Amino acid sequence: MTEAAAPSPSLKELASASFRVGCLGFGGPAGQIALMHRVFVEEKRWIGEAEYLHALNYCMLLPGPEAQQLATYAGWRLRGVTGGVIAGLLFVLPGALVVFVLTWLYAAWGTLPVVAALFYGVKAAVIGFILEALVKVGRRALKGPQDIALAAAAFLGLFLFQMPFPLVIGLAAAIGLIRSLSQPRPATAALPIPAEKASAARALKAAASWGALWFAPLIAAMVMLGPDHVLTKVGVFFSKLAVLTFGGAYTVLAYLQQQAVEAEGWLTAPQMIDGLGLAETTPGPLVLVNQFVGFMAGWQTEGGGLWLAAAAALMASWCTFAPSFVWIFAGAPFSEGLRRSRAAAGILQAITAAVFGIIAKVAAVFGMAVLFRGAINTPLPWGSHLSLPDLTQPDLLAMVIAAGAAIALIRYKVNIVLVVLGCALAGLLSLWM
Repeated sequence: MTEAAAPSPSLKELASASFRVGCLGFGGPAGQIALMHRVFVEEKRWIGEAEYLHALNYCMLLPGPEAQQLATYAGWRLRGVTGGVIAGLLFVLPGALVVFVLTWLYAAWGTLPVVAALFYGVKAAVIGFILEALVKVGRRALKGPQDIALAAAAFLGLFLFQMPFPLVIGLAAAIGLIRSLSQPRPATAALPIPAEKASAARALKAAASWGALWFAPLIAAMVMLGPDHVLTKVGVFFSKLAVLTFGGAYTVLAYLQQQAVEAEGWLTAPQMIDGLGLAETTPGPLVLVNQFVGFMAGWQTEGGGLWLAAAAALMASWCTFAPSFVWIFAGAPFSEGLRRSRAAAGILQAITAAVFGIIAKVAAVFGMAVLFRGAINTPLPWGSHLSLPDLTQPDLLAMVIAAGAAIALIRYKVNIVLVVLGCALAGLLSLWM
């Protein structure tokens, strides 16, 4: 016999539960999704199992941070638009405040020998995180020879041929759409009546109003400061990122590394790895690394400083998370139809397979930056250059720390915060090497 669902919560009860999730949401999207399931489905019984899985499947089809979108969807399902705003914001705000303070401290004092040594260990730990993500995504994504070929093509396209990230995602989606034509329609479980009846007029109104809020600070920066100001560039870049990145936070890193590091020069690859380490060890979504990148862009630009860094961090965060409200409030009432769509299922599977190759590219780039002390630029026949590690200059301590982090995470499932703390302390050994 199925246990009856509890009555819908008040806004105060929803805010309290959402704030708890935001403060305790360590461990990346998988941990946060599990935490929300425990709170909203198991403890509070506000949402049924089928509803929760339906919401998760829909959010995985969207670009951007799926865990924050799931929190927004849950709040919308329980208390409408107001509930969605409360749940979505409180999922992000605790971690965002912590990351902001830590980024400020990092920017101001990160070059001190002891602090640099701690981040040396964190950088090596990040390689372990990425390898763990590869294992998790591989188990879910690589279901046959076609998926393996698609993952390999995505890796080669980004790493060797240096194709634009959006093109790789677009090609994967096109392949998935073509493959879906020969696939059966996915089975779906019966669901309760949607919280809000699907309406094209209501969807357009929601998309227009929330889209206007999303673009308002970007337009203001462009009008007041011009298109070439760092604040405007940060807004434009992270708005594009919000639309183009499917497959989770590690997919975002591939585009970040390609644009923020290589194209714009807002920060270095080692600095971005430090930012990922900060985001890994704080509550909230892993894409808070975007806030770190925005802060460093403002901090390190000519004439920059704390106020410009803070504004750029806020712009990066807003343009990362505001689009989620557009996708949920405009699209959630139509989401059941997507679950029954062969095309949507095929596109999702193909992008998921490509994500494995994208994360592998991130692992290769970051691994070369962390595990070797030098690089060799190799010219390619089509005119560009490929940076490869100098195998004569391995960083043995970083390799040991990274291997230890990977084993602890993948084999023994050690808490991620403990892994980072242990690796940071191990990094102090670099002071004597």
